[in-house]
Amino acid sequence: MTVVERREIALVDLLDRLLAGGVVITGDITLRIADVDLVRIDLNALISSVNQNVPSPFEELS
Repeated sequence: MTVVERREIALVDLLDRLLAGGVVITGDITLRIADVDLVRIDLNALISSVNQNVPSPFEELS
């Protein structure tokens, strides 16, 4: 075992590291019956933290 394999990370620390750099989640879901596609869902999500140094991508409503 290496040092990295034995190292334990708390879930809060892991989430903090992921949000600091940002996470992109993508996926496809297809519901089909008898080889006929009924519903197709494409999932795309960007999860990131926002602070004063990194402004929000959304414009403020006035």
